[in-house]
Amino acid sequence: MAFGRLERAATSRPMSEINMTPLIDVMLVLLVIFIITAPLIGSSLKLDLPRTDAGQGNDAPVFVALAIDAQGQMFVGDEPASAEVVSQKVRDAARRDPATEVRLRADQAVPYGRVAELIGLVQQAGLNRIGFVTEAPSK
Repeated sequence: MAFGRLERAATSRPMSEINMTPLIDVMLVLLVIFIITAPLIGSSLKLDLPRTDAGQGNDAPVFVALAIDAQGQMFVGDEPASAEVVSQKVRDAARRDPATEVRLRADQAVPYGRVAELIGLVQQAGLNRIGFVTEAPSK
């Protein structure tokens, strides 16, 4: 042994394998971040929702998302759908669980008659719990 210098023992050899622990740690952290942020990502359907501060959020576990854009086109989730398709999807949801809630997003420019028509389709299909999605007013 030389002064100020440590020598390795003859039996110790450098590790030639990649240490996977830091990589797995980083991947788990990213997975947690994506799991938390995925529900927060908004819909890709752009609507000008009415603004009100009276609405309360509802955390219904089972719901059907319906929307009407400014041109009066109906959507199930973010996919365009005809009145027949909307009625069938709501009817299927009502068969699975009669307590399913409908979350209705309608653009401000949509005439009331078009919204009433969609509510009628939902009620005829067997669901009565309808929530209107709005935006909080900007302050």
